[in-house]
This record gives sequence, C-alpha cells and structure tokens, in this order.
Amino acid sequence: MPAPAVPFPKPTLLQLRPFRAVRYDADRVGDPSELIAPPYDDLDPARVRKLRRHPHHVARLLYSEAPQGAARELGRWLRRGVLRRDERPALYAYQQQRGARILQRGLIGDLLLPHQAGKLLSHEDVSAHVVRQRAAHMSGLHAQLEPLLLAHRGTESTTAQLVDHVTRRKPVTVARIGQITHMLWVCDDPAELALLARGLSAGQALIADGHHRHAACLQLSGDAAGPWASSLALLVDTATYPLRLSAIHRVLSALDPEKAARTAAEVARVLPLPGGPRPPEAGELILTGGGQAWSITDPDPRALREALADHPNQWAQLPAAVSDHLLLRHAWSVPDLPGAVTYLHDIRQATAAVSASGRGSALLLPVISQDTVWELAGAGVLLPRKSTSFGPKPTAGLAMRVLGLS
Repeated sequence: MPAPAVPFPKPTLLQLRPFRAVRYDADRVGDPSELIAPPYDDLDPARVRKLRRHPHHVARLLYSEAPQGAARELGRWLRRGVLRRDERPALYAYQQQRGARILQRGLIGDLLLPHQAGKLLSHEDVSAHVVRQRAAHMSGLHAQLEPLLLAHRGTESTTAQLVDHVTRRKPVTVARIGQITHMLWVCDDPAELALLARGLSAGQALIADGHHRHAACLQLSGDAAGPWASSLALLVDTATYPLRLSAIHRVLSALDPEKAARTAAEVARVLPLPGGPRPPEAGELILTGGGQAWSITDPDPRALREALADHPNQWAQLPAAVSDHLLLRHAWSVPDLPGAVTYLHDIRQATAAVSASGRGSALLLPVISQDTVWELAGAGVLLPRKSTSFGPKPTAGLAMRVLGLS
C-alpha cells in the first residue's frame, strides 16, 4: 500500500505586524518638523550638535554615546507627555512627497525577522564593528527610532488600494524636512488590519537600507524569541512606488590626486578629462581633485583577480569592488580604518569636498541597476559595503518602537 502523500508546506510570508507606536504629541511640543531627524547616516557632526540643542529633539537619542542615559531621557519624555504611545496596535501608512509629487508610500509595522533563507534578502556587506555599535545602542536605548527600509515587488492590489483609501483621510502627523513632506496615517481598525494582513503577499523582500540595524537585531536575538526577534520596518511595494537607487562616492582627504592618477594607470586605463569631473558612465570611475579629473576604465584583469582573490567572481563587474579593492587597497594602500574614507551620496558634495579644501581626491562611482541588486542578493552575493543608496529613506522619530512599556 503506498504511503500517503505528504503535502509540501506553504511558503511562509513575511509578517508585518501591528504595534503601538510612540510618537511626538504635537499638542504638547508643537510642530514635529522641529523634532524629527533625517536618517542616521545623512547628518554630519556639526548638524547633529545643532539639533541636539533642542531639549526634545530625537537626535538627543539617536546620536547619544551613552544609550542607557538616553533611555532615561526617553522615559522622562514619555512621563511628561512629550511622547505618547498609541492606544491600540496599528500599522502606519507613511508617505513622502516633494510638492505634489509622491516619492514613496508604504507601511510601517513590526516585522518578524525570518530565519528562513531567501525571505529577507541582504544585498550589502556589513562592518562587524558598526554592527556591535548599533547593537549596543539599540539594546541600551531599548528602542528603535527609525525603521528598516524594505523593498518588495507586490503582485496583489489589495494593500495598495487600501493604503490609497487610508491616505485620503486626515494624517495624524505631518512634518517637513528640507523639501520633503512626511505624512503618517494610523490603520488600527480591525477590518482594515485584516484586509492588510491578507493583502501583504510579500514572500520576499530586499533590505534597501538598514543592513547594520538588521544585523544588530539578529545579534541581539540569537535564535531565541524575544523583543529583538522583530524589527521596526517600512515595507514599500516598488512595483507601485519604485525606490531611487544612486551610487555612493568616496572622498579621500589625504590622497594626492595626481599621484593617485599615476598609480591607477598601473592597474587600469586612465585618461585626463580636460572638461573637469562629470557623472561616470557604466564601467567607469571618475577621479577628481586639485582642479583636475580623470576617467578610469578597463581594469587590468590580472590585477583585478589578485585584488578580488577572496571575493565572489561577480564582484569583478561591480564599481565599488573595483574602487575599494583594486584602487583604494591594492593601488593606493588606503587603510580600511574608520575615518580613512568619507562616503557621500551626492556627487556634487563629493566634488565640492575636494574643490573647497583644495586637497584630497574624490572617486565618483556609477549607479548599478536595481535588477542587478536583486539578482545578486537572490544568489546570496553581497555587494561591497557602501555600494548603493536606496531612497528616499524614512525619517527618524516619526513612529518609534519602544520596548518594555506596559
């Protein structure tokens, strides 16, 4: 008699769960635009110091070097009504727009972090040192102030239709940072939550931003269930609202540009650019500094193999691998130490950094395609650190996850 057929288990979907967010009480503290902050990596130290002067700015928590002290300050804000926790668990529709143009729309919730391979794809390598820093800060603060940014490619229209319906209501929070307006809506109606739970059909998502915070959660949780087995997350359906993808450029304040160009010519094709720096094309890096610029292409295959000997073969086609391993490490002997390289997302800021100072070099990278990112992530190939910048990133302090509240 044949054995009964054993049904295959159904694939586990990502679980974005309702939670009770902690938010600024505008009736007590006024315009939240004065209290929330751009993403962690987008502020320079001088700007951080300025923001921290406000007695209730989220930067006082986000950039604290003493997270236990910041946790006590967070507790005081809650007791004094500066912050309040929502009464009921909810998912939060979140929108960023510039003028009348909607840049991004998604859902913020509490994401149960999957341990099953292939569900939540990392696309970029992390620094163990930074992961330890993030883990210590999150554990000491006992809170998450900004969500992971997750991209998924939806196939169901239910969620998009419901979110569109929700965003026709009056938002609970409106804040503006620079040219971007941030809006938040609460979805706590049981019927709405049930529809969202059915419509969230993402079986796989890509970490677009927040790799170090994700790795910190995994480090804190281990294999046991607990508060760090989940994470604050913003899930964006990129089929409806595509994220922008840009390159991250390198600024090396101690590197002489003419010497860098001569040394680079030993491992690649280097041509001067009389017209000055410009955005690099595919397969090209632009070196600039001292009022000059050079195009770097066609890496020497032997030198590239040597520089990438311990890395995946696919890295040979990646601009950040050529930049960081063939040029910075192999040709220029730049140490892989904190402070040796400054990473800037804006090409104008990168070129201005060396133009204004009159010294140092900037290495400009081309953007890679989102399909390449998804393809490599799906194959388990992590990109070099600081390869890509997805955006727009969610702001910090708009909807926070605070642990241990009764």
